[in-house]
Amino acid sequence: MPPETTNETERPQAGWAAMRRFLPYLWPAGDRALKSRVILAVILVLLAKGATLTMPFAYKAAIDRMAAGMEAAVALAVALVVAYAGARFAGVLFDNLRNAIFERVGQQAARQLSENVFRHVHALSLRFHLERRTGALTKIVERGTKSIDMMLYFLLFNIAPTIIELGAICIIFGVKFGSGLVIATLVMVALYIVFTRVVTEWRTKLRREMNEIDNQAIARAVDSLLNYETVKYFNAEEREARRYGKAMQAYADSAVKNESSLAWLNIGQSLITNLMMAGAMGYTVWGWSTGRFTTGDVVLVNTLLAQLFRPLDMLGWVYRNIRQGLIDMEQMFGIIDTRAEVKDRDAAPALHVSAGHVRFENVEFGYDPERPILKGIDLDIRPGSMVAVVGPSGAGKSTLSRLLFRFYEPTGGRITIDGHDITGVTQTSLRAAIGIVPQDSVLFNDTVGYNIGYGREGASQAAIEEAARGAAIHDFIMGLPEGYDSKVGERGLKLSGGEKQRVAIARTLLKDPPILILDEATSALDSRTEAAIQETLRSIEHGRTSIVIAHRLSTVVDADQIVVLDQGRIVERGTHRQLLVKRGLYTEMWLRQQSEREEQAEAAE
Repeated sequence: MPPETTNETERPQAGWAAMRRFLPYLWPAGDRALKSRVILAVILVLLAKGATLTMPFAYKAAIDRMAAGMEAAVALAVALVVAYAGARFAGVLFDNLRNAIFERVGQQAARQLSENVFRHVHALSLRFHLERRTGALTKIVERGTKSIDMMLYFLLFNIAPTIIELGAICIIFGVKFGSGLVIATLVMVALYIVFTRVVTEWRTKLRREMNEIDNQAIARAVDSLLNYETVKYFNAEEREARRYGKAMQAYADSAVKNESSLAWLNIGQSLITNLMMAGAMGYTVWGWSTGRFTTGDVVLVNTLLAQLFRPLDMLGWVYRNIRQGLIDMEQMFGIIDTRAEVKDRDAAPALHVSAGHVRFENVEFGYDPERPILKGIDLDIRPGSMVAVVGPSGAGKSTLSRLLFRFYEPTGGRITIDGHDITGVTQTSLRAAIGIVPQDSVLFNDTVGYNIGYGREGASQAAIEEAARGAAIHDFIMGLPEGYDSKVGERGLKLSGGEKQRVAIARTLLKDPPILILDEATSALDSRTEAAIQETLRSIEHGRTSIVIAHRLSTVVDADQIVVLDQGRIVERGTHRQLLVKRGLYTEMWLRQQSEREEQAEAAE
């Protein structure tokens, strides 16, 4: 997304750039049905304007016959009044038919755009999501996608018809009343447009400020609610309420400024239109007094100007909404323009895992160029073996799994699977070959069955239940009131830590990947639950290439190879027994954890 420090002189250009990107949705390429709807809607617009412009002439003719005292022409006058009413009805009829026909175009455009944005956001790299507040992001996407339907409607059915009507009225005034009235009309319309634009640009700045404050308030609220447990742990409800209240007060102050500016805009627009109405009516009344115009001509001018001012008043509102919509769409297109940090190469092949041989070859990486995390990692993980990665916090253990999933690209060296550099294959095929059970398994706010079935799209209920049995959670699920249809709550908070981990294990079992990563999958659990889940994990590791990132060394004593990381480098490697003999960092960590366990056991007694 473009930086928020973009200066204001660049904003209007960016807004109109968003307009140019939006216009193709008005004429959807390759969709004849939608194009036909657009054409039919335009025809109905022209018919509606034609009916609207004939209405004042019927009104004028009826008034002229009544004013002349032509009693014999009563029937004709009544007929003209009926024609006037018919023209009014025809205008409403054509407008509503137009709306009904065009609605599909607007909804399709909004659907396509929102789907494109959603797909692109998921395609963005992990760094983008870690640096972005979810509440603010969803608000930007929501406002942007809602804007497109509104923009299509306004451009096609408000601005264009108003220009057509203005042109037609100027021709009528020129033919019947002379060029003076045409010039006066154009001058007042130009003055109205200039005034509206100037004031709206001022209001646009206020609107942008209000949007940014709104984004911050929403983001703060979502962040607070997602961390409600932390809030309660620290008795911080009142503190959070004050912070949210301060954010909402800032939004309220900004909204008051915005609404006050709208009042001044409406007052100025009304002054201009009423001055025009008074001048034109005074001119035609003077002409009537000199015999140049009829009574019906006075009514004609009044009706035509009233009809012009109605969409012209709407034009001001439309312009304000278009400018506001452009702001919303500008932010959304900024997200679309955000480039993914990790991209597949052109014509990259899919990865086909035959053995599951994973190698890290002199891999270097840092989230920040000034702060390297991994410094020349060489690691050979044989097919079907289990390699444990241990070390102090911040050593770079979890970074290995993120690089293997290609959430980031190494800044040096390479990672291969069965000899294929993973940067040269598609991300989809790479991630399909790898399963992970993370330390904090976040679940969707849906059913248990849905969360397990997420491991493989289209999985049958029988396959889901088989995976649950493999994770030793089937009996627990069947004991729930609604079984596999039981809701787990937001982020799975209705389940305990052990239950969530078993659901995550079942999900990975259903995926059935040849390469498995266990990223401190039991470090947050109690000893009894950890022991039970470790037994389950051993069963699913069998026959797979497994990488176990562990904090508790007791969980990896059976690993084929244990790698000890410290400050981004491999300082030791070997089996559990070999490393204890070396009496290095691994031994130090082992003895410390054993001592802690003994102290905990004594405290428990």
